[in-house]
Amino acid sequence: MPDERPQPYDALLLLSFGGPEGTEDVVPFLENVTRGRGIPKERLEEVGQHYFLFDGVSPINAQNRELLAALRADFARHGLDLPVYWGNRNWTPYPTDALRELVRDGHRRVLTLTTSAYASYSGCRQYRENLADALAALEAEGLPLPRVDKLRHYFNHPGFVRPMTDGVLTALAELPDAVRDGAHLAFTTHSIPTAAADTSGPAPVHGDGGAYVAEHLDVARQIADAVREHTGVERPWELVYQSRSGAPHIPWLEPDICDHLEARHAAGAPAVVMVPIGFVSDHMEVLYDLDTEAKAAARELGLPVVRSATVGADPRFVAGVRELVLERAATERGEHPERCALGALGPSHDVCPVGCCPARAPRPAAAGADSPYA
Repeated sequence: MPDERPQPYDALLLLSFGGPEGTEDVVPFLENVTRGRGIPKERLEEVGQHYFLFDGVSPINAQNRELLAALRADFARHGLDLPVYWGNRNWTPYPTDALRELVRDGHRRVLTLTTSAYASYSGCRQYRENLADALAALEAEGLPLPRVDKLRHYFNHPGFVRPMTDGVLTALAELPDAVRDGAHLAFTTHSIPTAAADTSGPAPVHGDGGAYVAEHLDVARQIADAVREHTGVERPWELVYQSRSGAPHIPWLEPDICDHLEARHAAGAPAVVMVPIGFVSDHMEVLYDLDTEAKAAARELGLPVVRSATVGADPRFVAGVRELVLERAATERGEHPERCALGALGPSHDVCPVGCCPARAPRPAAAGADSPYA
């Protein structure tokens, strides 16, 4: 482990997607998400219907506030002098607001934690573009520009994988005894266009499907193996996708979770545990696409289904972030810290290679809400 010094960094920025916090926010939020694509307001109102089911409030902002508080408390307990700020791509506080605040507070070396654990255009490169735009705005205002670095992908860090594993074990315990041992595991993540998946990460290092698919498969295998070790039961599992949006003629990653549940039921699976490995917190895509739509589909089939928890503000995840901060700080000081990672892929790069995760695929014409690819 690296030593307990955050230098040369003097601030951490938690950067996320953002979401509306009331019915009047839904359409303006979706206008931000789809800016430049000419989507009519009437279509945005249709897309936002599932927000209206929850009074227009996405849980993502409250969950980010919880994570923000947990990070600050953990840093304080461990004597880590590193203030934590918060910004969002599509809703207040925006990245420009967060960087302006921390610059006015005197900070000049900033690490960024994004609430996306995997390599993809929208989960990594687009956040870097957001930060570049924010820095350009600060420069136009005549403010001093901080150096901003991004923490490496943490999909296979123990602080992410182990809470997810425990979530599966807890979900299995919720199933009736008669179906528990035969339950299948459906590891879910956000679908993206296949062309975008093929070019994600420093391809062709990870082969077909790019880093996005390879990284999710690596995590799924880790969790499935750990669950087998805990329960003594070998369970069938598959990586499946959810939250597809956009034009029907553009190929996206499949199978969809609802189609998968139907196929598992037809094949005689007694139960399914949905494991949302693609998401850091229980935001709208988890709350609606899994807890509402997918569970409704399972009820129609008569298939017992439970959903495991995301990591959220789990203390192990928070501690993992602290370890990643200290690791990167030590690297910047010219040291060679231990780089924790589980699975076959090992720790990812600190600095994204040139051309990593390009936006080569056509963007969807109508966005899903809280969509990492929206």
